[in-house]
Amino acid sequence: MAREIKEIKAMEILDSRGNPTIRTFVTLADGSIASASVPSGASTGENEALELRDGDSSRYGGKGVLKAVGNVNDVIAPRLIGVDAARQQYIDMVMIDMDGTENKSRLGANATLSVSMAVARAAATSLGLPLYSYLGGCTANRIPVPMMNILNGGKHADCSVDFQEFMIMPLGAPCFAEALRYGSETFHALKVLLKEKGYATSVGDEGGFAPNLTSNEEPCELIVQAIERAGFRPGEDVAIAIDPAASSFFEDGTYKLSRSGAGEKDSAGMVDIFKEWVAKYPIVSIEDGLAEDDWEGFNLITREMGDKIQIVGDDIFVTNVNFIRRGIKEGSANSVLIKLNQIGTVSETVSAIRLCREAGWSFVVSHRSGETEDAFISDFTVAMDGRQIKTGSVSRSERLAKYNRLLEIEQELGSAARFENPLKS
Repeated sequence: MAREIKEIKAMEILDSRGNPTIRTFVTLADGSIASASVPSGASTGENEALELRDGDSSRYGGKGVLKAVGNVNDVIAPRLIGVDAARQQYIDMVMIDMDGTENKSRLGANATLSVSMAVARAAATSLGLPLYSYLGGCTANRIPVPMMNILNGGKHADCSVDFQEFMIMPLGAPCFAEALRYGSETFHALKVLLKEKGYATSVGDEGGFAPNLTSNEEPCELIVQAIERAGFRPGEDVAIAIDPAASSFFEDGTYKLSRSGAGEKDSAGMVDIFKEWVAKYPIVSIEDGLAEDDWEGFNLITREMGDKIQIVGDDIFVTNVNFIRRGIKEGSANSVLIKLNQIGTVSETVSAIRLCREAGWSFVVSHRSGETEDAFISDFTVAMDGRQIKTGSVSRSERLAKYNRLLEIEQELGSAARFENPLKS
């Protein structure tokens, strides 16, 4: 059979932070060859599938991935040689069964995902289809609205802001190409504004600016000014989304806003901050406003604000259907952040998205802070009929690779491409 897997070979490469990650190549009997590279997160949920590292301090400070590479080459590959690459669900289940743990701690989610993604690409190549059509069918045509991280704080930058990401969403753009322009022009307007105020314009891990500001709220003020300076209408053309990544400053049951000097807050205090901000600024989405173990806090923010804005869970759900089911049952959010490497296979990620749809929840396909040039998530989001994608700022090539791929897809689809405000019913 032409699509039979002939060879699987992995290697160690570097991600956007200069840390090791894994790239896997899959060759089929018909000569089709495809590869996939796996990203790595800095702000990670405690229940994520395990990213296997070597722990050898003599190489890359213990962050090498030669064990994961070996698991691909010596353990996974022999079991999958001769299998039809189009049998994605079967291939993923074979790896899940081989691992035999709940969090893929034996083989490593970085190992299994690199194979899963590369197999999907190889099958698409063999069939002569773009990846989004192979995974999503011939009618896949929705281009997602980007969430563009333009101000960084928290674990993604060394600065005085506790909250991790302040993003813009060009909701009023008529197409993706224009949305990218809206975002780029706002980003550059913000750079000029920061310079005028004497702030640094160096960027963080995801390409957003990382200045030392006077408060956690000042980023919202600056972004509104930048939107207006770029000639757009705040809340209509361009809105704001935030990701505080609250788990990163949650300690002993308290939210410690120590970077900004804002003191300590309980769950209700955090929700009060967000309610105040939403009343003052065009904020349409809050991700991880509470910590991953603060289910009561998530329930509270959803009760208080879920009918007005998007409440996204990332660390609390970790793209895992078991945690998503609990969230649906308890009303803990109304949206889920989807990260392929949190769960470790393409098939399991699709199952998480399917569960969101069944519950009437939205979902946001996301990159990681430690990225590669691989643009798999761009095709994947289109394939999943995803209306939102989170893949960083309009700087740093590992972020732009995803945006540029979406530009290609939109051009390829032509008049069939759909681009719509994801927050309008």
